[in-house]
Amino acid sequence: MFSHSHRIFRFTLAFGFLLSLAACSTNAQPKSPVPVATVDDALTATPGKAVAVFAGGCFWGTQSVFERVKGVTDTMAGYSGGAGATATYDQVTTETTGHAESVKVVYDPSRITYGQLLRIFFSVAHDPTQLNRQGPDVGTSYRSVIFYANDQQKRIATAYIAQLDAAKVFHRAIVTEVTPLKGFYTAESYHQDYAMHNPGNPYILVCDKPKIEALKAEFPEYFFDYKGKR
Repeated sequence: MFSHSHRIFRFTLAFGFLLSLAACSTNAQPKSPVPVATVDDALTATPGKAVAVFAGGCFWGTQSVFERVKGVTDTMAGYSGGAGATATYDQVTTETTGHAESVKVVYDPSRITYGQLLRIFFSVAHDPTQLNRQGPDVGTSYRSVIFYANDQQKRIATAYIAQLDAAKVFHRAIVTEVTPLKGFYTAESYHQDYAMHNPGNPYILVCDKPKIEALKAEFPEYFFDYKGKR
């Protein structure tokens, strides 16, 4: 009933809002602080540009987290996992395209590492133990995925998931997929920076604002108050 929650929340009545509140509040919390990745890149000596692509439920919330991370220079909501011809919101929400709602994160590897981005992804951006859903959003387009761009990203991501599972950081097993990035297709303009442009939207208040607050509380050294495109 919640697979089209983006639209549902725009027009929801009080009862639907309460149901969604309950669904968002069911996200698993780590049993202990999510540790630093033991396998990671070192910070580079000079500024540069690197790209990471993550999927973890509705891209509104994932983008709202990463655009507030120091060292991230740009973010873009979009679709990955399927073909370019089917990379539209109306098609993706049919759950037949193979796409996941994703966020492209452009970052400066002299300021933040890929492993640190993964730590934020697993800690506050989403619940990595929910299979083919995230809170009130249900379907494969809301699945948890790390789309790796090269073998090094694959190595770091795979090792980090193994590290977290071995440490039993979460009460349930991590279901995050690690799969090659075959394409990233930018989402419609109205999806970009949605949380910033629609702070009073009930979905944003209930499902995404807590992620931003968690980022600020758990990673104060990386948090900054996002005011617009860099």
